[in-house]
Amino acid sequence: MRLSGRFHAALLPGLLLVSAVSGCGGTTGQPSATAGPTGAVESPSATPLPPVTPSPTASIPAGPTSDPATWPLVWSDEFDGPAGSPPDRATWLYDIGGSGWGNDERQFYTDYPENVALDGNGNLLLTARASDGSLGCHYGPCEYTSGRLTTNGRFEFQYGRIEARIKVPVGAGLWPAFWMLGADIGKVGWPASGEIDIMEYVGRWPNWVLGTLHGPGYYGSSGIGVTFDLGKPVADDFHTFAIEWRPGRVTWFVDGVQYHEATPADAEPSKWVFDHPFFLLLNVAVGGTLGGPVAPETVFPQTMAVDYVRVYQDAGS
Repeated sequence: MRLSGRFHAALLPGLLLVSAVSGCGGTTGQPSATAGPTGAVESPSATPLPPVTPSPTASIPAGPTSDPATWPLVWSDEFDGPAGSPPDRATWLYDIGGSGWGNDERQFYTDYPENVALDGNGNLLLTARASDGSLGCHYGPCEYTSGRLTTNGRFEFQYGRIEARIKVPVGAGLWPAFWMLGADIGKVGWPASGEIDIMEYVGRWPNWVLGTLHGPGYYGSSGIGVTFDLGKPVADDFHTFAIEWRPGRVTWFVDGVQYHEATPADAEPSKWVFDHPFFLLLNVAVGGTLGGPVAPETVFPQTMAVDYVRVYQDAGS
């Protein structure tokens, strides 16, 4: 059932609603985070991480189903609004640029409505498109444009069930993600801030999704994570991707089925850096160290549709 209105919020311990920062979220907005979904620090001179081919987990559910109704809803964006309108700028900022985001990505992230907009039917659309070459990327004239949103400086929180219903795009070379970064990234940098990848999808592996933690000593191809084989193309339909995040524990779900869990023991002898506030990100990358080359048969535009993003918290979290 869809919640009424575009935005819902109620404060519980550990939830931080941060007031808007003037001057951000439009064409003059600055990138608000310095990491890509693999966690590489964004810098024109950053050394890309090597591509990896993960071993898929079994398609048989690895754990019990989860009942989100037991977690009170404390925040959500339902993306209700007129077709072509931007997402709620009181909540979402645009990351903008084409430096490769530390991963040799091929797109230029914009705030153009053709890349980031509501569809009028309750979905946020992040659309990767072929570019006319008028924008400059780290490798020369940009081949693609796309969208990347973040709640950094707007909405940060600690613990809870974080969930989104998403339909991923189709095609080798596409790399959409729903993920989180530690809110202290501006002070401690990455990977000390921590990164939680709730969902990464790599178009050249059409049946798989990835859930991963990145932190000091375990980042890039050494992140703590697994892949999950849905047994059919992920892009065929909407799926609900979620984590349940408690002190000292992160658990991953697809469509209510648990498939992975991580604790401080998995990070040893390195430091567990996931017991402090984080913020949310949504993006569609093109190419890059994990996305891989864009296949000739990949047709643009390609869109990731997001039905909602919700955060639940219970007294235990």
